[in-house]
Amino acid sequence: MLKLIILFCVFTTVYSRSVIVGQTYDYNGLVKKVFEKEVELASIPLIKRTQEISFELAGTEQKIKGIAIKDLENGLSVASINRGGLGFNFVNIKLKSERGSGFKYLIEIYA
Repeated sequence: MLKLIILFCVFTTVYSRSVIVGQTYDYNGLVKKVFEKEVELASIPLIKRTQEISFELAGTEQKIKGIAIKDLENGLSVASINRGGLGFNFVNIKLKSERGSGFKYLIEIYA
């Protein structure tokens, strides 16, 4: 039974296209969610769909402490952080689908 649970956890981890970095939960009031957006693109046959999302904190004193890019459809798309991110006050996120498919992500940024 234990082997089956471990195999399931490995299978789930391998096929998850979500990206979670840094601190994405509130711990003693030190981190709060500053941005949340759901991004969805429909599929177009034989075309790869891409979208870039940019976010910048208004104050230069505050830094990003966590980023969660959650794949809501467990599809074949890929999410990546191109510029900025943890320790910076800005981030650029690129979402890219497989050829002929779309995607749906929930993006959360914590500072």
